[in-house]
Amino acid sequence: MTGRVREDSTPAVGNGQLRSVQALLLPLFSRYGIRLLLGFVSLAGVDLLQLLIPRFLKTAVDSLSAGTASQHSLAGISTLIVAAAVAAALLRFCWRYLIIGFSRLVERDVRNRIYAHVLKMDRPFFEKHTTGDIMAHVSNDLAAVQMACGLGLVSAVDAVVMTSAAIGFMLYINIPLTLLALLPMPLLAVSTMILTGRLHNRFNLVQEQFSLLTEFVRSALVSIRLLKAYTMEGLQRNEFEKLGRQYVRSNIRVAVIQGLLAPLATLVGNLGMLMVLYFGGRFAIQGTISLGDFVAVVTYLAMLVWPMMAIGWVISLTQRGLTSLKRIHNLVTTAPVLQDLPETETPVPAVPSFRLDHLTFTYSQAAHPALRDISLELAPGVYGITGRTGCGKSTLAKLLVRLYPVPDRTLFMNGRDVNTMSLDEVRSRIAYVGQDAVLFSETIAANIAYGLPEATPAQMEAAARAASIHEEILALPQGYETVIGERGVTLSGGQRQRLALARALISNRPVLIVDDALAALDVETEHQVLRAMRTSGRRQLILIVSQRIKLLSETDEIIILEQGEVADRGQHQDLLARSAFYRSMHAKQAREGARSAPGNAEVLGQ
Repeated sequence: MTGRVREDSTPAVGNGQLRSVQALLLPLFSRYGIRLLLGFVSLAGVDLLQLLIPRFLKTAVDSLSAGTASQHSLAGISTLIVAAAVAAALLRFCWRYLIIGFSRLVERDVRNRIYAHVLKMDRPFFEKHTTGDIMAHVSNDLAAVQMACGLGLVSAVDAVVMTSAAIGFMLYINIPLTLLALLPMPLLAVSTMILTGRLHNRFNLVQEQFSLLTEFVRSALVSIRLLKAYTMEGLQRNEFEKLGRQYVRSNIRVAVIQGLLAPLATLVGNLGMLMVLYFGGRFAIQGTISLGDFVAVVTYLAMLVWPMMAIGWVISLTQRGLTSLKRIHNLVTTAPVLQDLPETETPVPAVPSFRLDHLTFTYSQAAHPALRDISLELAPGVYGITGRTGCGKSTLAKLLVRLYPVPDRTLFMNGRDVNTMSLDEVRSRIAYVGQDAVLFSETIAANIAYGLPEATPAQMEAAARAASIHEEILALPQGYETVIGERGVTLSGGQRQRLALARALISNRPVLIVDDALAALDVETEHQVLRAMRTSGRRQLILIVSQRIKLLSETDEIIILEQGEVADRGQHQDLLARSAFYRSMHAKQAREGARSAPGNAEVLGQ
């Protein structure tokens, strides 16, 4: 499904962009101040040398006109021109290395800041920002900022220095002629103000559509097997083409503005040249200025043509950079809903526990609470959590892992209100296995050791055995060194779940939460895994979210949720006797088990 963005979705340039520059770029300008200073000195040196060359030409032309020139004097002037050109070339290398290098350092530092910020954000943030949107910030937006801080900054400073100095030399030669040459400049100023206001909104639209395009591609690649299974390649191709056409149309609208700025600046420069040729020629004929002065003014004005042409390009780069900088600033200044606290030196209790005291939780976009007035006490042991779809099972698991904020004094871990603990304090004591097994395009060993980076091969093997996947790993071509591909694409669903479980088990944390992460396992493997969890974690608090009665029957206590509330809790036999929902679920799975295994219709859980 494609999204739509509006051109007026972001306000025009103003205080917001100035704040973005101050917050993101001023510290970097300060950090690399010496590098920039040397770069600008080199740039000013190049401009000064270029401005001296017309003076040398003026001297040569005037001496030729007066008949005082000699071979020796002309050779001296030629030597000065060559020396100035060589020195300008060396200084040009210096400013390119220093200032363009600065723009790459800015790109690196801002990218690091974006990445660090994204890593500390909470679940609500990722519900509002798609992966494609974040990737657009660290690619297209960051490239625009880099260009503005590199070539844009150089061109702007160069244009200002060159224009000011050239106009100064022209005024020194002849003030009336200079004013005539600059007469068309107000046309450029007024036109630029009108066009740049439109450029901001159009470029912002381009960046938002690039985010949509990036997210669409990412989503398609992640779901490529599903796309092929449903033969949706044609539909996806058409949707991608539609997004591409929208993106191209928006870029063309930006190019229209950019295409008007450069020719307009060139036109103004050429009009100025026309004024100089006409009036300057008359002044030279009348003797008001010398022939050398006329040549110098023409040369200086020719030097002004490039800054005038560059004005449009610089304005375009600046606008694009400011727009992107504001988008990045908005991203990195987004505060997490889940506030963190500094970690304390509180001793860790040997026995893990949770206490929920009238906990109610509602998602930000939801009309009704996902959990209502939950009160529970969980001590070491194995707990099963079950209930109908949408009853709040996974929400409860995510709150325990601190993925969402909870009201004060409603959730306690080890006797402490979780809102008085840092996120690291809570999460470092919990091993969590979600419904979707998240694996990396790495070796199996690296994926298991992610839960314990310093793990030895023996520890990895023990965790794999506990998750009942060791033998299957050995059957792979390179065993534990087999690269499993992006998101574990080369493994089956059950293998991915068990590999994720092995990663959790090797961490040996006091609390283990398994959120419906054993659903892809057969009954026998499921029980092997549960027995291994019991054996490896005698002092652990283990929560298993599941719908499978056979697995639930082997837990110490079962908690049934209904519409976000605790409907019942107890052991398997007690719930069979008093819970109609649990009894119906048991009977249904018993019938399904009987149909799938004729002649062996054992009563589940008996």
